[in-house]
Amino acid sequence: MKKWIWLLVLVVVLVVSSKDTVISALLQQPPAPEVVQTPVKQPPLQPELQEVKITPQVSADDLLRHIQKLNFQRYTKTERSQTRTYITTELRKFGWQPHLEKFAEGVNIFAERLGNNQAAGAILVAAHYDTVNLSPGADDNASGVAVVLEVARLLGSQPTPLTLQLAFFDQEETGLLGSKAFVTKAERLQNLRGVIVMDMVGYACYTVGCQQYSPGLPVNPPSDKGDFLVAIGDTEHLSLLNAFEHSNPTNLPSVLKLPIPLKGLLTPDTLRSDHAPFWYQGIGAVLVTDTANLRTPHYHQPSDVPANIERSFFIGAAQTVVNATTTLLEKNNIPDSY
Repeated sequence: MKKWIWLLVLVVVLVVSSKDTVISALLQQPPAPEVVQTPVKQPPLQPELQEVKITPQVSADDLLRHIQKLNFQRYTKTERSQTRTYITTELRKFGWQPHLEKFAEGVNIFAERLGNNQAAGAILVAAHYDTVNLSPGADDNASGVAVVLEVARLLGSQPTPLTLQLAFFDQEETGLLGSKAFVTKAERLQNLRGVIVMDMVGYACYTVGCQQYSPGLPVNPPSDKGDFLVAIGDTEHLSLLNAFEHSNPTNLPSVLKLPIPLKGLLTPDTLRSDHAPFWYQGIGAVLVTDTANLRTPHYHQPSDVPANIERSFFIGAAQTVVNATTTLLEKNNIPDSY
């Protein structure tokens, strides 16, 4: 009996001992893993932010308002005087000081905003304000006048290296008389680095074949319709023409650039507006146009009224001119060609 009692005690001791060993093992914590220090990479230094200049955006309301305000024939002396009053009043609203420059057959309007590097020269933006008899000239050339006024509003107070000049020519329809008188003044040509002339920039047509082309011009049009602008420049001053390259053309009309050699001697159809007298003086000039009678049926007609202006095209044309003008005004040096 005692033997069995001792055996039982031995079993109990062994069980308790095993249990304590298991509990001790369970309670024992594993060694902590070794912590590896990873060096923290510093972000690269950011380059100093540069000021980004945003090209001023045209106002559709202002452009169309000018077209409506000029919705009358501008042929007689009285009518042209009324037109000058409107233009000079608008320029003064924008902070300009316009000057009337008389010549034998009419009166030009001139205004200037000096650049901060006067040695860099000037860019002239211009349009004629007269019409033929019996036409209110919404496209020819209230559209051009409106764009020059919009350039005056947007860029008149913006400091740029180059000087900005504005001109509104009289008597273009009677033989480019206003611009011919303008270029006879030597002081007007001093430091003049380039000219942008608008003559009819408000009409587009969207049917195949509605655009015609002058014979003898090797053109590769961007469209089979009449929905693009044309910029005509002399080959001696290609930098002016190249300013009409679109950096973001998605919402602007395409531009067909025509570099003309020999000052238009072989292509007289390219000499029909106020850029031509500047070419004759060796001054680079670009004509911006919707191609006039090669596209619009309202050319020199009583039907050239605001209702026939194609608004989206006109607004895009104005923005294109503002973009190109801004580009040229920012250049301290404008090479003749590149």
